[in-house]
Amino acid sequence: MCGINGIVSFHPSAPPIDVDELTRTREAMRSRGPDAAGTWLSPDFRVGFGHRRLSIIDVSERANQPMVSREGDAVLTFNGEIYNYAALREELEREGERFDTTSDTEVVLRMYRKRGEAMLPQLRGMFAFAIWDARTNALFLARDPYGIKPLYYANDGKTFRFASQVKAILAGGAVSTSRDPAGIVGFLLRGHVPEPFTIYEAIRELPAGSSMVVTRDGPSAPRSYFSLATVLRDAVNEHRRYSDGERAEIIARAVRESVRYHLVSDVPVGAFLSAGRDSGTIVALATETGIPLQTVTLRFEEYAGTHKDEAPLAAVTAREYGTIHQTQTLSAEMFRRSLPHALEAMDQPSLDGLNSYFVCKAAAELGWKVALSGTGGDELFGGYSTFRIIPRFIRTFGVFRHMPALANAFTRMQPRMARNGARFSPKTPYTLKYCTSYEGAYLMKRGHFLPDDVSSVVGEEMAREGLKRLGIMELIREAITPDPGTPFTRVAALESSLFLRSQLLRDIDWASMAHSLEVRVPLVDAFLLREVAPAVISMSGRNGKELLAASPKQPLPAAILGRKKSGFTVPLRDWLAHERDVTKHFGARPWALHVLHAGGHLAVAP
Repeated sequence: MCGINGIVSFHPSAPPIDVDELTRTREAMRSRGPDAAGTWLSPDFRVGFGHRRLSIIDVSERANQPMVSREGDAVLTFNGEIYNYAALREELEREGERFDTTSDTEVVLRMYRKRGEAMLPQLRGMFAFAIWDARTNALFLARDPYGIKPLYYANDGKTFRFASQVKAILAGGAVSTSRDPAGIVGFLLRGHVPEPFTIYEAIRELPAGSSMVVTRDGPSAPRSYFSLATVLRDAVNEHRRYSDGERAEIIARAVRESVRYHLVSDVPVGAFLSAGRDSGTIVALATETGIPLQTVTLRFEEYAGTHKDEAPLAAVTAREYGTIHQTQTLSAEMFRRSLPHALEAMDQPSLDGLNSYFVCKAAAELGWKVALSGTGGDELFGGYSTFRIIPRFIRTFGVFRHMPALANAFTRMQPRMARNGARFSPKTPYTLKYCTSYEGAYLMKRGHFLPDDVSSVVGEEMAREGLKRLGIMELIREAITPDPGTPFTRVAALESSLFLRSQLLRDIDWASMAHSLEVRVPLVDAFLLREVAPAVISMSGRNGKELLAASPKQPLPAAILGRKKSGFTVPLRDWLAHERDVTKHFGARPWALHVLHAGGHLAVAP
C-alpha cells in the first residue's frame, strides 16, 4: 500500500515539471508509505513520478518505486496489491518473460508491456497506478473494479497532475483551491462527495473500474472496463437454479478462495473482529489456512454493558478460533483529543469513517501493517434493510410517478401536520416525489439532506449551481445501468456502486493510510462477485448472510449467529453534544455540518 503521484507537461507550450512541486505532493503522503520514497524524471523533465512505499510484498529495496522496465521504455508508480500476482508471473514466465524481483509491482509492469490495457480484468486485487509508456509517449492510468484504491487528477489544459489524495495534489501548490458546489451539495445529499467530483473544482476522481490515457493532446475521457450492474445482469440472465446445498458450496468455496488470496503477504496479517457475521467469517476462514492470526476489537466506554458493546461476543469468536486477541477501549476524552487529527486525515468530507479511523489506530498501535476487514458482505449478500425497504417503496408509491400534482400537495401538507404536533422526518414530505423510482427511493433512504432543502445550508445560489452540476438522480441511475434485472440485484448494484464504493471503501483508505496500515477486504472482489452472483440472486429467501456465515468448516459461535444486526457505530451524539446543538437537526445532519465547517468548506455556521 502506497502513495503515488505524478506530473505530465503534455502540451508543447507547458513548462518543464516543477520537481519541488512533485516532491511536496509526494511528501504530503508520507503516512501512506513510511518505508521508502522515490522519484523518477524523464530526460526532458516533462514527466515526473513520485512514490511513498509501505512494504508488504517483496520488502527489499529492489522492489522500490517508481519502477523502470528493464528495457527503459516503461515506468510504473503503483498503489495496492495484486493477490494473484504469483499465478500471473508464472504465466508470463511460460511466455518467455523474466523477472528481477518477487514483487507484484514488476508483474504489473511486465504485463502492461506485453498486454497493455487488456491486462486489467486479469488483475485480482486493489490498485491504482500510472505507467509512462515511452514507446507511445503516453501516460496510462487505471483503478481497480470496486475503486478500493483512490486516484485523483487535475488538468489545467497544459499540465496533468495525479495523486492518491486530494490534499496531496493541493500540497503541490499549483492547483486552485476553489470549492466545487457539486462536491459540497453531493456531500450534503449522500454523506460523501460522489465520484467523479471532489470538494474542489479543479480536481476529479478517476472512476472505479476505469482507465484513461494522457497524450500530447491531453487526457482522454475515462473508459470503463468493469460494470457491476452488467455482472449482476448477466448472472440474472443465466436463469440458473441451485439447491440450498449447491448455493452453500459455491459461496463457501468462493469466499474461502478470496480469503486465501487476501492473505498473500511477506509481513504478518491481522484482522478486525466485531460481533458480526462478516468479520467472524473472515477470521474463521483465515485461521483455516493455519497461519497465526491476530485480531483486534474496538469498544466504546459509552456502550459497555449494552447490546451495542461488541467486545464480549468478539472475544467469544477469538477464543473459538484461537486468535491472539486484543480489545482496545475508546473513551470520550480520547475521541475528543484525536478528533482534530482524524478530521485532518479525512481527505474529503465524509459522514462516516471515524469508526475505521479508530480501529485502524488501534491496529497500528499494536504494530500491524496489514489487516483484514469484513466490509462488503452486506452489499454482496443482501444484509441491509434497503434490500427490503426500497423495493417496498417502489411497489407502494410507484403509481404516483404519474401524479406530480398529488406529490406536490402532499409536500405542502406536512408543515400543517407538524404544527398539529405530528413528528416526522424532514424527508417525509417528499415521499411521493422520490419513492417512485429506484434512484429516487435510494436517495430518500440513504440520503441525508434532500435536493429540496440543501439551500437552507449553502444558500440558493450554491444549491442551484451544485445540483445542476451534480445531477444526483442521473449519477444514481448510472449505478443500475444496464438494468440488473431484479429488485434484489438493483439494490445490490446501488449499495455496492454508491455506499460501498464512495463511502465505506474511501473511508477505509484515508483512515488506514493515516496510520500506515493496509486494510484488505476479501468480500469486495470482482472475481468473488462473478463466482457467487448466480447463486446469491437465485435465492428465494434472500438468505445470503446465513450462507456466508456457514462457509467456515468450524461453525461460528451460536451467540454470533443469533445476534441481531446492529452495525459498527460510534457514539457521536453523546461525544459532540457539548460542541453543537445536536437536537437542532435530524439524524446525522449535525455531524455533516460539523465536518463541513471543520474542513473550512462552509464559511458561516447555520
